[in-house]
Amino acid sequence: MTSLALYALRRADDALILGHRLSEWCGHGPMLEEDMALANIGLDLIGQARSLYQYAAELRADGSDEDSLAYLRDAPAYRNLLLAELPNGDFARTIIRQFFYSAFADPYWRAMTRSADPTLAAIAAKSEKETAYHLRHTAEWVIRLGDGTAESAKRAREAVDDLWPYTGEMFEADAAERGLVESGIAVNPDTLRPIFDRKVAEILAEATLAVPKAGWMQSGGRTGRHSEHLGHLLSEMQFLQRSYPGATW
Repeated sequence: MTSLALYALRRADDALILGHRLSEWCGHGPMLEEDMALANIGLDLIGQARSLYQYAAELRADGSDEDSLAYLRDAPAYRNLLLAELPNGDFARTIIRQFFYSAFADPYWRAMTRSADPTLAAIAAKSEKETAYHLRHTAEWVIRLGDGTAESAKRAREAVDDLWPYTGEMFEADAAERGLVESGIAVNPDTLRPIFDRKVAEILAEATLAVPKAGWMQSGGRTGRHSEHLGHLLSEMQFLQRSYPGATW
């Protein structure tokens, strides 16, 4: 697999897995409006995944397509961030997870609109508009939860502390990815860290929540080393296609 195909596949996996996690809230949101909002964010992410899978399949030129890449790979073949595959937990945990992801994804896709690869630049132009909303929506909820009741603040604080160790993986880049950065195709994630840190600090301060201290970070998703949670997620997400190969709507 070429470096570019792997790069597209990693971003597609992020979007698909997180989008599926959000779909699990459908019918279970705390209110109808938020039920719809989470579903729409999930749909945005799955739309991003489709575009990226289509491009990855084109680059691989091995007969794969968006459906086979999404539904016919085993867990070790996925390259998504560990953050994306973590269980939803309660509403505060889901919101904090999405806020952390969006605080990275929004500046990432904005920077990718200047990619030397025209396909990735076009995907970025559409994705950035969506992630800007995702970030704004989740930031508003972080503030409401953190500066709300004693119970909501407790849950938000616990979610921030529990999920923070998974944020470091977003800023990792291996040798293959650094090569794409040098050619102007990819974004150096290190350049996005100050933007992420400022936004997180701003919103958490308004929410009366503390930014966790720097420390050890989880990693492994980019190389196929996942938590036990991904296998359970895939068994549900891939059930129809694996039970009825080639099934179409």
